Amino acid sequence: MNHTTDEPPPGWPTTEAEALAVQNALRERVILDEPGPAPGAGLTAVGVDVAYDDDRDLVAAAAVALDTRTLRVVAEATAVGRVTFPYVPGLLAFREIPTVLAALERLPATPGLVVCDGYGLAHPRRFGLAAHLGVLTGLPTIGVAKNPFTFRHAPPGPARGDSAPLLDGDEEVGRALRTREGVKPVYVSVGHRVGLDHACAHVLNLSPRFRLPETTRAADALCRAALREAAGTP
Repeated sequence: MNHTTDEPPPGWPTTEAEALAVQNALRERVILDEPGPAPGAGLTAVGVDVAYDDDRDLVAAAAVALDTRTLRVVAEATAVGRVTFPYVPGLLAFREIPTVLAALERLPATPGLVVCDGYGLAHPRRFGLAAHLGVLTGLPTIGVAKNPFTFRHAPPGPARGDSAPLLDGDEEVGRALRTREGVKPVYVSVGHRVGLDHACAHVLNLSPRFRLPETTRAADALCRAALREAAGTP
């Protein structure tokens, strides 16, 4: 497990105004007209997640690669960095992406799909973490969130695989997707180079037993462990 502290790239935004300008410029580069990798195909799906130690201004990121046929972990990497951007709703990617990129770069193979614990198009400016990470890396990315942020949806049916559009006015920005019967849905949105139908199919494939995808569960556990080690806590 990595113990070094990674610094953000030179010129990384440090103010809200700088981050908004970057966000507005980069979102024009999001690719939405590709279906993305086929669900069920033998590819490597990588889950990314972060954990914070606010007392020490530390953020730990994990990237965990799973074989989509077996859901077994085939590679993993971590990175630890300093939090250099303030907490601003809608701009959380600027706190997380430097360490996420460092963790991804330490994986031995290029991901076929990246699954973010967060949003893609389901974002007030249509540029959440999954979209931002996809544009910077060029990789197919999707976001799988635990709550709908500011958007609304009708209740999806109770069965696994049932879904309902996640709406901003009349615009579908994602889907509320039921991954387990009778369990609250997750919120799927595309990030970059993946269509929404394929994104939902991938999430179902990655979630055979629990509400959250195995990619997210594995990355969550690993980034928390990396943060404990970096902070010297049990």
